[in-house]
Amino acid sequence: MRPDKVSPRHHMTKRIYTSIIRIFIAVAVIVIAIWIYIAQPTTAGNQRSLLHVDAARLRTHVETLSARNFPRDYRETDNLNKCADYILKNLAQAGAVTELQEFTAQGNKYFNVIGRFNRDKAQKIVIGAHYDTVQGTPGADDNASGVAGLIELAYLIGKHELNIGVELVAYSLEEPPFFGTEMMGSVAHAASIRGMDNIKGVIVLEMIGYYDDQRWSQSYPMALQKILYPNRGNFIAVVGRTDQRAFTKQVKIGMRGATDMPVYSLNAPGFIPGVDFSDHRNYWPHGLNAVMITDTAFYRNKAYHRANDAPDRLDYDRMAKVVVGVFAAIKRL
Repeated sequence: MRPDKVSPRHHMTKRIYTSIIRIFIAVAVIVIAIWIYIAQPTTAGNQRSLLHVDAARLRTHVETLSARNFPRDYRETDNLNKCADYILKNLAQAGAVTELQEFTAQGNKYFNVIGRFNRDKAQKIVIGAHYDTVQGTPGADDNASGVAGLIELAYLIGKHELNIGVELVAYSLEEPPFFGTEMMGSVAHAASIRGMDNIKGVIVLEMIGYYDDQRWSQSYPMALQKILYPNRGNFIAVVGRTDQRAFTKQVKIGMRGATDMPVYSLNAPGFIPGVDFSDHRNYWPHGLNAVMITDTAFYRNKAYHRANDAPDRLDYDRMAKVVVGVFAAIKRL
């Protein structure tokens, strides 16, 4: 065969290779587009914060809620009320104007604990965390960690000037059997601020205390996320809905760089498992921007909703960094 003659088989092989390369490029472009849309990668960040939150104080709050006032599920109203009193006392000591918001469920009285700062400011942001647990669990990470962060956030706010009003809320009845019903404490709170046009957004602290540096310690609801996100559970996540990407990104940038804690974000439809698994979901129907700050719960912490969700499993130094990051985000907002 002459050198300048090419067989039909060669042409076919070349076309197949070309098609494979085009498919690969198309898939890569789609994956990158999805990554940019849901993860909002950015080099932007905040200045390194010089603030410090005492890890020992965080542990004291967690132990008070999860050990001294165990159990604190919906049936244990006495212990829930003790927790509410503890939170109220700390918010008041931090300088907040406090209030107990009463609501009823199945004939029992429950309380959201509210602490307000800078009520004269034109705009306001809401920060929340639930203090009840699943039946039979101490709930150190879920969600004494979030409440401990809320309390220490109050002390930071009380000591520093902000150009925005802040409403801190500790909710009751986030957990089953009330989750997803109109009897959640956050439903009552969301209804109380419905129609207010000066609310910048809502940030809910939902499990912020568990971290794992081992490879493959982090799992995800979708296989694609294993490519887009870290496999080590050593980061904090900002989770929001797809139509509120701007607010999610603002919070992420505000936290990012304030400490050395890695911060990632996810914007996804509410039907993706975990995206709406906290109190932030109840602000969406009112048109409010609402995100969740989380260690990703059961996608990392195997003690989720179990009896071994205990205080000694948490990393209080990293929890402290999350609190500093959230404060930095509030300040930037």
